[in-house]
Amino acid sequence: MKTTVLFVDDDLNILSGLKRMLRVMREQMDFHFAESGREALEMLAGQRINVIVSDMRMPGMDGAALLTAVQERYPHVIRIMLTGHADEEAIFRTVGVVHQFLAKPADPDALKAVLLRACALQKLMKNEQLKRLVTRLGKLPSLPAVYAELQRKIVDPNCAIGDVAAIIEKDIGMSAKVLQLVNSAFFGLYKSIDSPLRAVNLLGLDTIKTLVLGVRVFEELKTSSSDVFLVGELWEHSLMTATFAKKIAVAESGDKQFIDTVFIAGMMHDVGKLLLFSTMRDAYVQAVYMAREHRISLYQAEHHVLHSDHSDVGSYLMGLWGLPGEVVEALAFHHRLDDYPAPSLSAAVVVHVADVICLHLYPEMGIGTPPVLNQGYLEQAGLANRFQRWLRKCQGKEA
Repeated sequence: MKTTVLFVDDDLNILSGLKRMLRVMREQMDFHFAESGREALEMLAGQRINVIVSDMRMPGMDGAALLTAVQERYPHVIRIMLTGHADEEAIFRTVGVVHQFLAKPADPDALKAVLLRACALQKLMKNEQLKRLVTRLGKLPSLPAVYAELQRKIVDPNCAIGDVAAIIEKDIGMSAKVLQLVNSAFFGLYKSIDSPLRAVNLLGLDTIKTLVLGVRVFEELKTSSSDVFLVGELWEHSLMTATFAKKIAVAESGDKQFIDTVFIAGMMHDVGKLLLFSTMRDAYVQAVYMAREHRISLYQAEHHVLHSDHSDVGSYLMGLWGLPGEVVEALAFHHRLDDYPAPSLSAAVVVHVADVICLHLYPEMGIGTPPVLNQGYLEQAGLANRFQRWLRKCQGKEA
C-alpha cells in the first residue's frame, strides 16, 4: 500500500508547484492537496492519510492549530511544518506537536528526502497501536532530579550555556529533543552532530530558556523508576555503550562524522525502553519480569508482551524527529543485524558490538539474558578478527 501524503497551503501557486515537483514520486506515494485547515480536516476524516505537510501561515486555522488538531484526532499521522524564519513564535507553539520543520520555500531535494523517509518509517513499525502511541508524542520524559536541576539553573541570572548543556547531557529525553531541534531545517543548523553539548551550543541559551520556561518542551517523568526498571541505570548503560561505540569507531575509522554518528547512536540505542516504560508502565514491567523469570532477553520478552520492541519504537520516533539515517538504522537493527543489508562496518554493527561488550563487562546493567555477539554477521562483514581488539580497547587495555 502506498504512503498517502496531504499538503495544506492557502496559496494555489505553491500547491501547483508542489504537484509538478512531486510527479516523479507518484509511483511510490499518493498525494492530496487542501487549501485550508478546515478542508484538510475534512479530508482526514474521509480517508487514510499517513503524512501531512502544512504551511504555517494560513487564514482562519493556521498550521499550528491544524497540526495540533491532527495530533489529537489522528495520532498515527506524521506531522511536518513548512515555515519561514520569521515565524519563530509560531514554531515554539508547535515544537511539541510537529515531528519536523522544513524551511519555506521548500528545497525540492530536502522535501523529497523527508517524504521518502516517512514512507520507509511507515513500513518499519508493524504494531499499529504502538505506532499511534509513538507518533502522538512530542516529547520524552526526563528524570525528576535532572528536570528540577535544569529548572533551577535556567532562572539563575549567571546561568551559562555550558552549565545547561552539562545538565541536558545527563538525560536521554532532553538529549533526544535538542538533537531533534538541531536537525530541524528551521533553525538552519543541519550539520554533523557531535553531541547534545554541541546541539545546545548551536541552539543558544535564549532558545533553551524559551523551550524550558515558555513552551515546556521538557517534562518531568511522572512515573518514577520501579524496583525492576531503573531509568538512571538505563542512562548509565546508554552513555557507556556510546563511549565504547566511539572507541571502536576511532580504532577503525578517521571519519569524524562516522565517529560522531556512532556516539549518538550508542547514546540513543535504548531510548525505546524509556518510551515504553513511561507510556505503558504495567505492560513493560511485565516484560521485565518475564525476561528475568524465564531467562530470556528483554528484547524477546518485549515481543511476547507488546508484539514489538524497544528498537522498533525508538528508531521510529528518532526517524520521525529527523535524526540522521545511520542513527535510526543503528537503533532499528542493533539487535537484528541479520536483517541489515550489505554487511560492513556501519553504525548498526558498532552499536551492536558496543552493547554486547558493555553488558559483558557490566552484566548488572542488563535485564534478562545479555545480547549475544552476532559472530556470523561479523564474519560476513570481514570484521570477525577485530572483536578481541575492540574488547581490549573498551577495557582500557589498549591505547
